[in-house]
Amino acid sequence: MPPEPAPFSFQAEKLIAALRRVPDTTPARMKKRPTKELSGLVEELMIKFQIGRDSPEQLIRDNWAELVGAANAHYSHAVQIDARGRLTILAGHAVVRNELFIHRKMIVDRIKKLPGCGHVKELNIRAG
Repeated sequence: MPPEPAPFSFQAEKLIAALRRVPDTTPARMKKRPTKELSGLVEELMIKFQIGRDSPEQLIRDNWAELVGAANAHYSHAVQIDARGRLTILAGHAVVRNELFIHRKMIVDRIKKLPGCGHVKELNIRAG
């Protein structure tokens, strides 16, 4: 199989389009990148968004009632862990939000005892 020909430069493509009297609709700031394999992209996305894999957030959600108590678990849920180790919690009731805020150190200690959740450092409790 012959090797792939080298692509034309941006200026050369503009000149060719002008010569052929074909409108060039390519944006001036667009960068052309090589095509990637679809399987590699899908695998990257599955790793990034933890599809089909156990995530620390899911483990926390599964044990949420034991971590914060049944009454508080009914009105709140864990959303996500950010890069700094903060677990975002949405609380649907102001009293529950205050209760979680008061006991946040104890909840973080319980979360750290779960396998794969040792990197959680603090809670970010939000109304929602």
